Amino acid sequence: MAIKVVAFNGSPRVSGNTAQALQVVLDELETEGIETELVQLRPLQIHECIACYKCRDNQDRRCGQDDDDLNQCLEKILAADGIILGSPTFFGGMASKLKALVDRAGIVCKVNGLLINRKVGAPVVVARRQGATDVYHGISNFFAINGCIMVGSSYWNMAIGKDPGEIANDEEGQETLRNLGQNMAWLIHKLND
Repeated sequence: MAIKVVAFNGSPRVSGNTAQALQVVLDELETEGIETELVQLRPLQIHECIACYKCRDNQDRRCGQDDDDLNQCLEKILAADGIILGSPTFFGGMASKLKALVDRAGIVCKVNGLLINRKVGAPVVVARRQGATDVYHGISNFFAINGCIMVGSSYWNMAIGKDPGEIANDEEGQETLRNLGQNMAWLIHKLND
């Protein structure tokens, strides 16, 4: 069976710095023989969590709000060996569509028996200048609360750049993202041996 990592780009810019940062990590994973998929959240409809707890009551591994694309994303998360969540830094927080995915997928996984327990997870964050560590922390909470094994790198998994393509000039950021991909591949292979 193929080993797979799914990455979600929470940025409204499908070809912006966040997508480019995710691609650096995915390229390293592919070099190590891991199948990857990049999911762009921008064209998807993902509503905020309304705290209805149908996911807890139904115990069907799905969100009770079935009028958008969240459950399709959740299926990809459940089928993957590794999960990467990528976001730009918006006012010190993650992008709103990724936040909706984190809130809803997170609660479904939590109340249905820790569905992603021991899957490998990693945040990838981009910032113009500051605030990225708060976004990194927010995404990390999704993985920690659901029992995932988080992967580190040689620094926090982030890159700095404002206009699309500027993260290519962040040499330390590029190295950090490559190291993340290598570490993630190593861990996933160890867990699947």
